[in-house]
Amino acid sequence: MMSNIGPVAIAVLVLLAIASLYSWTIILSKMSLFGKATKESRRFIRAFRKASPHLNEISLITGDYKSSPIAQVFEDVYETYKRQTGGIGPPRNLGTLERSALTAASTAITDMERRMTWLATIASASPFVGLFGTVMGVVDAFHGLGTEGAATLRAVAPGISEALITTAAGLFVAVPAVVAYNQFTARIRVFASAVDDFSRELLNMLEEMPASAPAQRTPATAQIPEPGFSREAQRGLYK
Repeated sequence: MMSNIGPVAIAVLVLLAIASLYSWTIILSKMSLFGKATKESRRFIRAFRKASPHLNEISLITGDYKSSPIAQVFEDVYETYKRQTGGIGPPRNLGTLERSALTAASTAITDMERRMTWLATIASASPFVGLFGTVMGVVDAFHGLGTEGAATLRAVAPGISEALITTAAGLFVAVPAVVAYNQFTARIRVFASAVDDFSRELLNMLEEMPASAPAQRTPATAQIPEPGFSREAQRGLYK
């Protein structure tokens, strides 16, 4: 069957093969990325809740969770917090931290959505590309039938069956892409919800951060008595 198909069908099959390879590349890379992001996010949350409210200790281990969108949000918010306060005490402007958290969350989720549009395009366009190859194959079959003048099913069936290969190939490319796109979209929504929840938790922790207690100083009037002074002299009764 493959040896008898026309040049248009061959071009369609080559195009679908390229689309399938690129689709599976995206699918496998996203599976690896989401798996690492899930594991590292869970580990980071445990470390965060264990070390809180000592945020400086958490900032030292943020680099170990580069695949976690939650760790990325914490890193950006903590950098903004340090610029405000030096890392000590409650924040001076909570609105700035909220905007920093929103920007970091948007950036992290956008990175996770990268190349998802290609997956959706392949899923929706592949059946039509395959159908185009089938239509052109059927046109060629009927054109050959009219040329030969033999109007029998045996004469037209081989050409039509060869043309249907491209439709099957289009479905073979589209179905995995559709399934993967729907699953990845659902997982991205879960990540977005987790990032929002963590952002609120982090901002609440920063808002409730206790102010650092000022160091106690000895009053200027209070002097350490020298040896041999009487209690009255220490009280300032003698001048």
